[in-house]
Amino acid sequence: MRAQDLALQRDKYRHLTDAEWRWLLQQTEGRERTMDKLPTFAAIEDWWYPVRLSCEQCSSEATARYKASLVSGRQMADLTAGYGVDTFFLSEHFEQSDYVEQNEELCRIAAHNFSFQRSTINIHSTTAEAFLVSAGQYDLIYMDPARRDSHGGKVFRLEDCTPNVVEMLPTLLAHLTEEGQIMLKLSPMLDLTQALKELSVLQIQWSVYIVAVKNEVKEVLLLSREKSTFSHQPSDVRQTITAIDLMEPEKAFVFTREEEQDCPWGIGDWSLIIGHFLYEPNAAILKAGAYKLVAQRYGLRKLDVNTHLYASDRLVADFPGRAWQISGGGVPEKGSQANILTRNYPLSPEQIKKKLHLRDGGTVFLIGCRIAGKPTLLQAERV
Repeated sequence: MRAQDLALQRDKYRHLTDAEWRWLLQQTEGRERTMDKLPTFAAIEDWWYPVRLSCEQCSSEATARYKASLVSGRQMADLTAGYGVDTFFLSEHFEQSDYVEQNEELCRIAAHNFSFQRSTINIHSTTAEAFLVSAGQYDLIYMDPARRDSHGGKVFRLEDCTPNVVEMLPTLLAHLTEEGQIMLKLSPMLDLTQALKELSVLQIQWSVYIVAVKNEVKEVLLLSREKSTFSHQPSDVRQTITAIDLMEPEKAFVFTREEEQDCPWGIGDWSLIIGHFLYEPNAAILKAGAYKLVAQRYGLRKLDVNTHLYASDRLVADFPGRAWQISGGGVPEKGSQANILTRNYPLSPEQIKKKLHLRDGGTVFLIGCRIAGKPTLLQAERV
């Protein structure tokens, strides 16, 4: 039964107390809301669900499994465990795991869920800072700091998140084994360059992972090198960035900032663009900032320095993103259908639709962009 239908049947469950009734609704809604997001949990009988906000804010199973694939060892600690999704899947790669969470209700739910599914996870109802006072050493310390201030407003600097990872770095390092690593989950909204600058105080080398699902960036992950490398890193070690959409993991794009900086733009001559193929990199690559390198690696030319669209005269079938074939230019017939996109164009899709009297839908794409600085409308069809 759907949660909204159940909510109308309070009389049928009058034998339940108000607290029991709210719990029943919470469990029904939680399973319903996360069935696609967390299919493993949905398949477990008597799995407990937290309040709606915790269900909405938790990692998906896909992103949690990806994080877990990057690490392994004997001991792991999740210092901001929340609902415990990341703890659950990370624990598959460690002999023992510590779940640390200051919210007592979330700890109660985790204790129930893990008691019959993950007996290797120990529950600690406390803050990250208090836990570390008497904690041992770990092969992985994982943190997903809250990105809201005390008033519920969003914050955009890592040092403003809770707990303050920047301040805690020396303590975290003291609790790592020689092979130990730190993994941080950041919001896609945080300024990655600024976050790395804030975390650079101890000369830790970080690998960056931009993780998208269905062309939507979900997480930015930072994974430190092993502790034993911190004090004597080779001068030529470069920070690697992995841009990946989990729906097409085989198309992961791995590069360094230096590669991107040293790459030529590759702006093309677009006097004969009709019939060419047009490409837009997936959201992870765009977030990672591989604007030039993606053109070089796939033999493409950029439409404009500030237009992150690319073209080729032959189809690149394995391109990590969307592809169209350009069928024409200019304005479609009044009243016709089109899927309108704009990239570095002076009008929004809604303004174009209104101005040209177009209807949504159909197979034709109308793409507004700048080519060599000139605003241009291209008609195209998906490949």
